[in-house]
Amino acid sequence: MEQDTTPFEALEHLVKNAGSQSQLARHLGVSQSTVWKWLQSSKRLPAEHVLKAERVYGISRHLLRPDIYPTESVGQW
Repeated sequence: MEQDTTPFEALEHLVKNAGSQSQLARHLGVSQSTVWKWLQSSKRLPAEHVLKAERVYGISRHLLRPDIYPTESVGQW
């Protein structure tokens, strides 16, 4: 995935990697309808699920929630 990917696009990619909304929901401990609501409202993945999603599916926390995990530029403090 590219760095210009939006958090919503990263969430869509996360569902694709999981195979289905239901599978993602099972791994994150939420209902399938909760995942559906995230997608329908163009929401970001809630913060409490980001690290597990990154670990299980390999989607970077920096893409899923750049507001919490910003990408550090080289040479900045």
